[in-house]
Amino acid sequence: MSRTMNTRPEPLAVIAGMRTPFAKAFGPLASVPADELGRIALAGALERAGLKPDQVDEVIFGNVASPPETANISRVIALRAGVPQDRVAHTVHRNCASGMEAIVSAWQAIREERAEVVVAGGTESMSNVPLLWDPRMKDLLLDLSRQKSILGKLRVMTRFRPAMLKPVPALQLGLTDPTCGLNMGQTAELLARDFHITRDEQDQFALLSHQRAAATWERCFYKGETAPVTLPDGKRIEKDSGPRANQTIEALARLKPLFEPSTGSVTAGNSCPITDGACALVLMPPVRARAMGITPLGYLRDYSVAGCEPRRMGLGPVYATQKLISRNGMSLSGFDLYEINEAFAAQVIACQRAFASDQYAEEHFSRTKALGEIPMGKLNVNGGAIALGHPVGTTGARLILTLLRALKEKNLNRGLATLCIGGGQGMAMWVDVNLNE
Repeated sequence: MSRTMNTRPEPLAVIAGMRTPFAKAFGPLASVPADELGRIALAGALERAGLKPDQVDEVIFGNVASPPETANISRVIALRAGVPQDRVAHTVHRNCASGMEAIVSAWQAIREERAEVVVAGGTESMSNVPLLWDPRMKDLLLDLSRQKSILGKLRVMTRFRPAMLKPVPALQLGLTDPTCGLNMGQTAELLARDFHITRDEQDQFALLSHQRAAATWERCFYKGETAPVTLPDGKRIEKDSGPRANQTIEALARLKPLFEPSTGSVTAGNSCPITDGACALVLMPPVRARAMGITPLGYLRDYSVAGCEPRRMGLGPVYATQKLISRNGMSLSGFDLYEINEAFAAQVIACQRAFASDQYAEEHFSRTKALGEIPMGKLNVNGGAIALGHPVGTTGARLILTLLRALKEKNLNRGLATLCIGGGQGMAMWVDVNLNE
């Protein structure tokens, strides 16, 4: 049974949050495993909240790549951060929304009175997603290991072909939808055609993302949510590697389409980069925060998850947001700021157009009027994933942290964070800085 207005969860206080710098995969953070990134984010969030590890009841992280050496990575993160052994931890996976799903899981744990203080977030080292053996090579090696005689081993080796040594990138497999056969970039190309989004519109959107993110770093806003990472060689990484203050529309226009080379418009420049990074939030019931004399960063009010066509997975935010505002009797215009994860420029622009379309609302939601418009002046005001990057297990938590801090900085109250999910889903979350407004 789906939730109704009468079953909205009690508000959840976000006490504080921190993230690591985000870095393009195979770059500055490539030598730092996902569990260490998560530990740094968790430790930073606790320090910002003024809490100790032994005050944490539970740890929940989202993670997509699932490193084989750190099964249940949340437990590894918790223990390495000094959270006592008798506290529990588990890992969640909802593709791109895993970091937000971790927050929902924390909400549920607190509502069930299983925990009062939970650290939730996400971590991802996309640099360390493994390369896989060609299945033929895997079978050959298994057969080889079973042979007892040299003659038997030689017989097996006659099946060897040099092409079998070519590895299969697990990352490439993970970014391809097995139900529709399209990779994520191809789904963005489909939306660009559906909504008549030009290459120039996508590049202009990408340029703005870089300009905003670079300007936000310049005024030190992002420094307030970023814990430095010390590399094995002693070097400190303190800033996101993606934002480019000198990005130009001319440079973006020179890039070739990446997913449909002859006819496409989606490029590496107007897509989010593959990224490493982690984020953590300290969560508790508002009553516990008051008892501890803590003023929260903000509050989570409600959330929704919705399914949509896998081939058009980028429209997930529209479906999830429609569900959220309908259940709560809200309007899209009732939010002061919006965060839509920038998987692709085409995907965010398509969401904006679907939100503003009477026809789309009637055909897909049986509404007589459009959901509303999301103006660029209120959307991703500090830049987004095209500039910052998208560590898939992390971004859902990062959106909440950045959005609450932006609302507080601008003396605003209500925000919407939403993102598309590979496989054809969307997730949306309503946040407030103050409960009494």
